[in-house]
Amino acid sequence: MTKIFLTGATGYIGGDALYALTSKYPSYSISALVRSPEKAEQVQAQYPSVRVVVGDLDDSALLEKESADADIVLHTADASDHVGAAKAIAAGLARGHSAANPGYWLHTSGTGILMFKDLDQNRFGEYDEKVYDDWENVDELLNLPDHAFHRNVDRLVLETAKREEGVVKTALVCPPTIYGRGRGPVSQRGRQVYQLAKATLQLQKGPIIGPGRSIWNNIHIHDLSDLYVLLVEAAVGGTGTRTGTETDDREIWGERAYYLTENGEHAWGELARATAKTAAELGLIPEAKAEEIGLEEAQKYGGGEAVTWGLNSRGRARRAAKVVGWVPSRPSLEASLVEVVEGEAARLK
Repeated sequence: MTKIFLTGATGYIGGDALYALTSKYPSYSISALVRSPEKAEQVQAQYPSVRVVVGDLDDSALLEKESADADIVLHTADASDHVGAAKAIAAGLARGHSAANPGYWLHTSGTGILMFKDLDQNRFGEYDEKVYDDWENVDELLNLPDHAFHRNVDRLVLETAKREEGVVKTALVCPPTIYGRGRGPVSQRGRQVYQLAKATLQLQKGPIIGPGRSIWNNIHIHDLSDLYVLLVEAAVGGTGTRTGTETDDREIWGERAYYLTENGEHAWGELARATAKTAAELGLIPEAKAEEIGLEEAQKYGGGEAVTWGLNSRGRARRAAKVVGWVPSRPSLEASLVEVVEGEAARLK
């Protein structure tokens, strides 16, 4: 029986991935890391067959044990930036597996790593033509500056793939702006777009940082979960498929296995205007107005996520389509704005 250790079951990404996996493969043995007994009860109520492990990312001994016992680790809980958790998972997988019985590590990072140039130049709201590629130009992604956001933990994953080649097989999944209603037991809400909608309702106008020309990719949460399922299937099957053809295992796992995930992109200024228009059409603000605001005000209403409204993060997700046949198909971000705005209005009430 396939054994999966999943972190972040009560989060937006991990909760939806848990839903997708249990729906398609109810016979898999899934252990889920949960911070508190109260949240453990929420997970068990929706997924009685899931084994709940109460603990947090600072509990290295627990993480190492669970990783050693699992065939696959799906790490989504604050995964991008917790060094200790990454080291514990790497150690556990290496201890519990061998070349004859490899362990698989699906690590969740984020395309915030691509913001470094704007941040280095203290530049907000400006257009940047640079677009990364996870297939032909994957070496660029593998050699980003060490000070880039998420890079410290990304390096740990990539170094594990090299050091434990054949024993620990890694896939580094890098989502951008995520939207869509999650299907998990606790958190069903994303961040960047949702905070933008919340700020729009509070300010009674769409917030724009600088000229509003900075661009990010986006992906629907259900499409992201589809990729996790496909990677799990590749791990269980020992290979990947694309239209029925076997794919080189070295392109699915290991040092080059860096997966951007996206199904389009948005300019933050245009999205702010579209969000204000949607809110006005729903009768939630008096007019479809969007205006420039300062970073301090943006963070007051949108939290730390608001800074990203002024930064660029652009890439093309080609690897997942080529090696595991991933085809995102859910509604676009623009088509989802009514759901997003209505959800934020309900939360504010």
